[in-house]
Amino acid sequence: ELGSSMSTTLNGWDIFAVVAYFILVIAIGIYATWSSNRGTVKGYFLAGRFMTFLPVGASVFASNIGSEHFIGLVGSGAASGLGVGAFELDATILLQVLGHVFIPVYIASQVSTLPEYMERRFGGKKRIRLYLTFLSIILYIFTKISVNLYSGALFIEKALDWNMYSGIVGILILTALTTIGGGLTAVIYTDTLQTAIMLIGAAIVAGKSMVKIGGWQGLMDTYRSAIPNVTYEGTTCGYPRDDAFTILRDPVSGDIPWPGFFLGQFPSSTWYWCADQIMVQRVLAAKSLSHAQSALVFAGYLKLLPLLLMVVPGMVARALFPDTIGCATEETCMAFCNSKASCSNLAYPELVLTIMPTGLKGIMIAVMLAALMSDLTSIFNSASTLFTIDVWPQFRKTADTRELLVVGRLFVVLMTVISVLWIPLLEVLQGGQLFVYIQSVSAYLAPPIAAVYLLAITCTWINETGAFYGLCTGTVVGIIRMIMEFSYSQPRCGLEDTRPVVVTLHYMYFAIIGFWTTALTTLLVSKLTTPPDPEHLVNTTVWTRTIKASKFEGIEQEVPQETVQLSDVNVEDEKTEQPEEPTPYYKKAYYWICGFSDISTEEEQPVIRINNIYQSRTMKWLTRAASASIVAAGFTMYIVFSTGTDL
Repeated sequence: ELGSSMSTTLNGWDIFAVVAYFILVIAIGIYATWSSNRGTVKGYFLAGRFMTFLPVGASVFASNIGSEHFIGLVGSGAASGLGVGAFELDATILLQVLGHVFIPVYIASQVSTLPEYMERRFGGKKRIRLYLTFLSIILYIFTKISVNLYSGALFIEKALDWNMYSGIVGILILTALTTIGGGLTAVIYTDTLQTAIMLIGAAIVAGKSMVKIGGWQGLMDTYRSAIPNVTYEGTTCGYPRDDAFTILRDPVSGDIPWPGFFLGQFPSSTWYWCADQIMVQRVLAAKSLSHAQSALVFAGYLKLLPLLLMVVPGMVARALFPDTIGCATEETCMAFCNSKASCSNLAYPELVLTIMPTGLKGIMIAVMLAALMSDLTSIFNSASTLFTIDVWPQFRKTADTRELLVVGRLFVVLMTVISVLWIPLLEVLQGGQLFVYIQSVSAYLAPPIAAVYLLAITCTWINETGAFYGLCTGTVVGIIRMIMEFSYSQPRCGLEDTRPVVVTLHYMYFAIIGFWTTALTTLLVSKLTTPPDPEHLVNTTVWTRTIKASKFEGIEQEVPQETVQLSDVNVEDEKTEQPEEPTPYYKKAYYWICGFSDISTEEEQPVIRINNIYQSRTMKWLTRAASASIVAAGFTMYIVFSTGTDL
């Protein structure tokens, strides 16, 4: 049996792998900086909308699989078994909902951010657009940026014995540089490389870990008997769960209760996969609706892999290291990982640094860096898009294209600073399972957003007043639960839980309350107030996405005057003709970094617009058949891993 000691010594091949990774990322970022149409807002934030399905699908996958998966998802697998894989399988289904329900509407309404869609759908009022923008940025801080930084820092500190903050600051600088320079084009290109690196590296670790444990049967036997030597007397603390090899579990005693998952978690996950700027922005960069839907099929098949490449290796780590990864007492956990709750978050670093041979350790360090950077680049780019398009113009209505591009880049820097400052707070807030923390916070804040977007797209009589008050009501309910959750400390294993029922209620069941409170409030208020104007329904719902404005008598579709349009005119066109003067070198460098040196010429390729949702009959049926296959695959895996039978 393996011991818990790890060799963190890196030889020349390990260092070569890390250096080669950084060289590749920088090279691709520079290539994207040179080749992308960065002198326009749309070229920077939407990659000019010329991407094909493979890089878009890879970017969707890489934007989701961050270091929190290699730390949090693997750690939850170590702590409780296959159950956490349910979150990965629901993504395969919701991605197809995005492709066939949401994306056609987003494209038809010709929006660039999702809060912009809500303003287009409900009229000229700015409050719901600004509300959703700020709520999305808050969610990014609580569930994305801080979690990625903390989990990445854990791995770097454990693997390289570096100071947590010096290592993470270096990665943030490189992340910001690759994002600031080339915009979404750089993000998508680097995500394509990082997806390949992550999948290859994770497959190597999964294969070696399964060989080490003796295959699937060996894992089942060893995991069920992986009981730590030190535990609290008279308790089952530290014992593996009886339902560890089942995904959907008992409605009362299970940590993934199947009614709560399908009725609460599944609808609320609609926010992340169908109404979150990070995911949708990548899909909107596709060159056509067919490419967008094909990209989501590709991403859906990729999302079948984390269950086998991450959750299962986490269970192997628990089986191999029951006294450390499976520690049961506060004293033993503090001695190993300086955490009283659990050390399961270190399952992947422990596994990699123990079973991987010399040379391949460097590759896996590169994999973790790839996961960390791909997620951060996606978050920074999308957050800057929201701020630049939805917030800044409300304060600077006369902002020109150059100012918007500069503000977008500066907001990336601001998000970087906030991220570094948030690390100490997350160290205090996070419990023993980082991935459960992400899902629980999302279950408090995401259901209202999901409910409003679902109703906006599927229900034509919902109005702005109903959507706004429904969103506010659901958010207040979620914030109250979240504050109470953070106010009451969870008792250690073996002690009676005396917290109020509203706190002990499983977060998935609370997601049902949040979702339906928002939905019912929205429906009721909309019925009691003025119906929406017909012009606001043009191309903004699944039922009216192909209707032209002329269909409504006397109505002309107009864009609100204060709505910022993503101009495809290069910034040089905005200049008045003046005598040419020599440009200082420092200004030339600044203009090149920001894309202001992209002078429009006759040879320049125009930015491609997706201005309709037309598909040939052949492509329509091909994409539908492909989506149906991935949905069937997802439900099949739910059934196979939830029957309670041993494979």
